Amino acid sequence: MPDAPTIFGMPAEKGRWGLVALGILINLCLGSIYAWSVFVAPLAAHFTATLGREVTAGEVLLPFSVFLAFFAIAMPLSGKYLERYGPRTMTIVGGLLTGLGWLLASTATSVEMLYVVYGVIGGLGVGIAYGAPVAVATRWFPDRRGFAVGLALLGFGFSAFVTANAAGALIAAYGVMATFRIFGVALMALLLLSALPLRFPPQGWRPAGWTPPAPGVGTAPVCECDRRAMLRTGTFYGLFACYFIGCLAGLAAISIAKPVGTEVAGVDAGLATLLVGFFAVFNGLGRPAFGSLADRITPQKTAMLTFALIAAASLLIWLVPGVPAYIVAFAVLWGCLGGWLAIAPTATASYFGTCDYPRCYGIVFLAYGAGAIAGPQVAGFVRTATGTYLGVFPLVAALAAVGFAAAWFLMRPPATVPVAGEKKEGEGVTPSP
Repeated sequence: MPDAPTIFGMPAEKGRWGLVALGILINLCLGSIYAWSVFVAPLAAHFTATLGREVTAGEVLLPFSVFLAFFAIAMPLSGKYLERYGPRTMTIVGGLLTGLGWLLASTATSVEMLYVVYGVIGGLGVGIAYGAPVAVATRWFPDRRGFAVGLALLGFGFSAFVTANAAGALIAAYGVMATFRIFGVALMALLLLSALPLRFPPQGWRPAGWTPPAPGVGTAPVCECDRRAMLRTGTFYGLFACYFIGCLAGLAAISIAKPVGTEVAGVDAGLATLLVGFFAVFNGLGRPAFGSLADRITPQKTAMLTFALIAAASLLIWLVPGVPAYIVAFAVLWGCLGGWLAIAPTATASYFGTCDYPRCYGIVFLAYGAGAIAGPQVAGFVRTATGTYLGVFPLVAALAAVGFAAAWFLMRPPATVPVAGEKKEGEGVTPSP
């Protein structure tokens, strides 16, 4: 057994919570992408004035989609480098690219330039850094994995509440391009400083007094397998499908929260804006709440619970499209999206172990990217075809029923231990490069 490690001068059992706090701060910075809606109108006005033609809000929304796409692409590609170079280095590289994306956005002379400097560079930066605090939490907290991952991801959900207000104040005071520069410098500094203490536990470490449960029970991994072995299990495809449906429903709700409030529920535009911040709180709290449930009642049962809640919320706003139903339904939908961003990484580690975790979860995370593209597009298609967003909700309820069935039949621990390449035994083992 290795010597007991210390973190921030404290025994690891206490100091590891400091790493979770850093994860919250890192994700608060990375989640600033969710403040993009605040930039849309000022950017449209800025480019309309400088380019001499009308630039629509729809054009300015495209960098947001490009950003999310490259965010999702970078996650699986960066997994093996997280193993090789460690969480500190990867967060530093991702933080530099994230800050650089915001800084270069301040020099953009066209919307198309934003696609590259903000969407591609910034998206790659967030995708590279995002996996580091998640992997750190999974390895330092084998006893409370879901809760720790949920807390680390809390910042991403809360980010819109914090950064949107900051961006609005800065744009009003200094202008939209200066705000990009301020955000770039601040994000780069915070991410670099937060990265310095990050590290994985030594091989074989476990919390004092904690005995791993039998494989497949509670938080114990069913097996330690690599990415190829994971892809040969039905469990992976069940998890991927459930993650996709959960993200599609949640990201569709995020993309239409304000217009549904004003068009369907009849909420005043000012109040609808405030309610978006209120929903963001549920998005943040959903991560530790559902992560903790995944620890207690298994990821499969927690997944089924989210789909039951998504279906109920969707049917509520569809059948009773008033203000109370709108507030309750969207709080639930945003909360369940936050929940899935804790359930999926917890399930990946619980079912497939942590020896090849960054690469395994990188593949699973592609479901988020697919949901990020499909959710808003489905909502827009229904709005265009029917003239109202109300038709989105029976469709989401039906998808939730499919997700519930997928979780019930497929999102189970693998029946046998997959074998692919060299099998690693033990919690938190990191293979050699």
